[in-house]
Amino acid sequence: MEAVMSSAADMLKPSEAAVVARVALRDVNRVIDEHILPEGFFSLDDGRRVAATACTLIAFYFDSAKRLTSEERLFAIREAGSRLYRFRTRALASLVEEDWIVRDEFLTIDLAPFVRRTNERMERLGAAREIVLSDPDVLGGAPIVRGTRVPVHDVAASVAAGLPMDRILAAYPSLDTDKIELAAIYAEANPARGRPRATDELPKGAVIVAERRVPRRRKAG
Repeated sequence: MEAVMSSAADMLKPSEAAVVARVALRDVNRVIDEHILPEGFFSLDDGRRVAATACTLIAFYFDSAKRLTSEERLFAIREAGSRLYRFRTRALASLVEEDWIVRDEFLTIDLAPFVRRTNERMERLGAAREIVLSDPDVLGGAPIVRGTRVPVHDVAASVAAGLPMDRILAAYPSLDTDKIELAAIYAEANPARGRPRATDELPKGAVIVAERRVPRRRKAG
C-alpha cells in the first residue's frame, strides 16, 4: 500500500491526536487546558483540533515524565516547538532529518525519536483513513473496510478484546493482517458514537469461530 503523505500543518481531532501520540484522550485535553502546548499547535474554533506536529510534543511530555522534571520538559517543548512551528508547512517526513537536539546548560535532550514516531503514526493513520468507506447505502453508513461489507468497529472490537490474529482472520476472510491493524487504528481515532446496535445478523463475509451463550441471571424475588 502506498504511503499517504501528511503535512505538518494537518489538524487532528483530539481522539486522532491521542492515537498518533500514543496517549489517552484525557492527556490530549490536559495539554491544551493546562497550556502545556504552545499557542499555534491547537485550535478551539468549531471544536478542538491539534496540529500533527503537536503529537511529537505530547508524546515527549508524557513519555519523559519519569526522567525529567516538569520544568525541563516544558523548556524542551518551548525550544522544539518554535522549530516545529517554523516547519509547519512542510511534510512531516521531511522533518525527520532535522536536528531536534535541545540543550540547556548541562542538559541535552534529543526529540528526534518522537518526531520519527509521529511521522510513522501519521502515515498509519492516513493509510487507515484510505481503507475506510462510509456509504449510506451500505449498513446504514457505518464505516466499513473498503471493498467489503465488514464494519470497521466490529473488527476493532475483536482486536481490543485480545482475540488472536488467526481467529480474527478466520472471522473476516476478506481482510488481511494489515487491514485489521488499520481498522483498529481508525476505530480508535474515530470512536463509535452511542451504544452499538444489537443485531443477530453477521456482517457479510464473517464466519463464527466460537460461540458461547451466558444464561441471564434471574432477578431476586
